[in-house]
Amino acid sequence: MIKFSDEKLAKVKELITHYPEGKQKSALLPVLHIAQESFGGWLSPEVMDYVAGLLNIEPIEVYEVATFYSMYNLKPMGKYMFEVCQTGPCMLKGSDDIIEYIKQKLGIEVGETTADGLFSLKTVECLGACGYAPMMQLGKFYREHLTKEKVDAIIEECRKTAAQNN
Repeated sequence: MIKFSDEKLAKVKELITHYPEGKQKSALLPVLHIAQESFGGWLSPEVMDYVAGLLNIEPIEVYEVATFYSMYNLKPMGKYMFEVCQTGPCMLKGSDDIIEYIKQKLGIEVGETTADGLFSLKTVECLGACGYAPMMQLGKFYREHLTKEKVDAIIEECRKTAAQNN
């Protein structure tokens, strides 16, 4: 059964109080972040239904939001998620080549995860760092002015970190 921990549920209830009565749907984005963090880094239909119930909204309202924003994952993702910007400025600076290189290097397509569960590749719309193109988000950090060599170093860094944490 899907259920937040008491601590997370208290945080959700507190978030809901920030909005007027009947407008609890306004808490949806932060509640989805909490849900994704709490339930394995992705939002299953059961998790989204649970969130809908907490906010007293229809499940379709949650699905619409979760499928619109790239920050929500609708399937399990790798430990390291490469979110490569694919909008105009990054494309002009070679993001398409970087995406192709990552696909080749990791042996996955966009939207897939490596067999070892370490890496996932996503393309995303503008991350607001056009002056540092091509770039990607890796967790909470931006990786900028990407080249094949920088991608190799990032992959190696992630593998070393994963090995040290095992």
